[in-house]
Amino acid sequence: MFAYLHLYSMIFGLLFIFGVLMGFLGLCFLMFDYMIFMDWEILTINPFSISMSVIMDYMSFMFMGFVLLISSMVVLYSYTYMYDDMYKNRLLILVLMFILSMMFMIISPNMISILLGWDGLGLVSYALVIYFQNYNSYNSGMLTVMTNRIGDVAILMCIAWMMNFGSWNYIYYLGFYDIYMNNIIIFSILAAFTKSAQIPFSSWLPAAMAAPTPVSALVHSSTLVTAGVYLMIRFSPMLYNIDCTFFVILSMMTMLMSGLGANFEFDLKKIIALSTLSQLGLMMMILFLGFPKLAFFHLLTHAFFKALLFMCAGMIIHVMNNSQDIREMGYVINMMPHTSSCFVISSFSLSGLPFLSGFYSKDLILEVFSMNNMNFIYYFIFMISVMFTMSYSFRLMNYLMFMGSGNYVFQSYYEDKKMMFSMMLLTFFSVFLGVILMWLMFKTPFFIFMSFYMKFMPLFSVFLGLFFGYLFFKKNMNNFNMFFGLYFMGSMWFMPIFSTHGLYKYFLYTSYSYSKLIDMGWGEYIFSKSHVKYMYIISKINYIFEENNIKLFMISFVFFMIMMMM
Repeated sequence: MFAYLHLYSMIFGLLFIFGVLMGFLGLCFLMFDYMIFMDWEILTINPFSISMSVIMDYMSFMFMGFVLLISSMVVLYSYTYMYDDMYKNRLLILVLMFILSMMFMIISPNMISILLGWDGLGLVSYALVIYFQNYNSYNSGMLTVMTNRIGDVAILMCIAWMMNFGSWNYIYYLGFYDIYMNNIIIFSILAAFTKSAQIPFSSWLPAAMAAPTPVSALVHSSTLVTAGVYLMIRFSPMLYNIDCTFFVILSMMTMLMSGLGANFEFDLKKIIALSTLSQLGLMMMILFLGFPKLAFFHLLTHAFFKALLFMCAGMIIHVMNNSQDIREMGYVINMMPHTSSCFVISSFSLSGLPFLSGFYSKDLILEVFSMNNMNFIYYFIFMISVMFTMSYSFRLMNYLMFMGSGNYVFQSYYEDKKMMFSMMLLTFFSVFLGVILMWLMFKTPFFIFMSFYMKFMPLFSVFLGLFFGYLFFKKNMNNFNMFFGLYFMGSMWFMPIFSTHGLYKYFLYTSYSYSKLIDMGWGEYIFSKSHVKYMYIISKINYIFEENNIKLFMISFVFFMIMMMM
């Protein structure tokens, strides 16, 4: 076990050092507005050249730094979390492959190398989701990988279309627009929507919770699901050429659906997964409205408090005998004070409570959105989604910390030092990162001028969410839960059914009918038996002719012999 600890500590140290270094480089590049574009030619045969391109600017460095920092925390955390697991080395290798794929994705200005990272993320995520080898994990893994294949095909289609341009470095073509470019934009949006689980591809995200919790912390904060948002941020200059209203509506519906669904969910990890989906909808929406830098800002702040939220949830699940049902929990704050305080801080940061890191990015997005002359329905849905974020966070706190059944109160609880170290560090970032990034990323300050009521609307939504969270927690909501909430809102608007039962139910029937009628019916008769029957009939006719001919020959021979004898 000491060898394992040494290995985990070494990898933690390396990732942490590289993360800090990359973050520092990102800040330097941001300060000097500097960018490096490297094109390394691997092979040239006459006009055909294979080259590897790398883009290094503040965006790629900062994102890589943050991914590596969170990964280092996850590696340290997973040593204790996966302590009893027989194959913990396999998990470590998979996590490192996952990080490597994400690095590929971040530094690539080239569609081919993006595909390498993109496919790597999809493949390794499948291996991680099916890590605990049971039927649930297998089904979730298949749903995850099959949905992500749609995005992979969209990237391949982008590559095929870009053959018209003479290079796969998309960064050369962001500035101009023609009919080919239209198709590339649509395919890249489709790829981003599958990877970031926007409607109608949302059902795989909660299903991917079958993976170990440290992996969920990494996947849902800074790697797999944010890859789509990152790709769209890179492609954002192209988005100004098309009307993005439809995509804005889809992103807003994703926010609303996931926020609503989280209020009716009882699985701790799925609630946090749905909250990730809500934040991804927020990022995508502000991106399609034409503010990629704001989306990137929220992406960075969100990464830390979401990783922390998953780690706290993992710690609670770990000591609760691996039970994820929040109805069985309660009074965790008395037994695990440090974990609970980290959990509350990250939840408040997620909700956008003033002066925590989530507030700086979320409030800025809300205010820019308010100034954007949008439809009132958009504004209403947006504020309702913000309210739901607070309501499910408060409902979760009620179930975990203050009330609840307390079924697990008689167990022995232990907060591990290694787990707590990574959680405390992430708590620090969840509190202070927003204001630091606000100072550094926006050189010219935003001046947002609004009426008093509009200025206070985000804050009002947050406090209204407290009331709704308490309402959703109360027991008298059960009837409403059963008939309306649980069946429609709690099932993500029936999307998992469309992605699973709805697909294979009818396809299985169709294939069975095909098998019965074509394969075993007419197909069997025409292709398998017809030529045999044909040959049989031909040979029978031939046989009749032959038989009759021999008779005739014999009769004529006998007749001839009689004639000779006469």
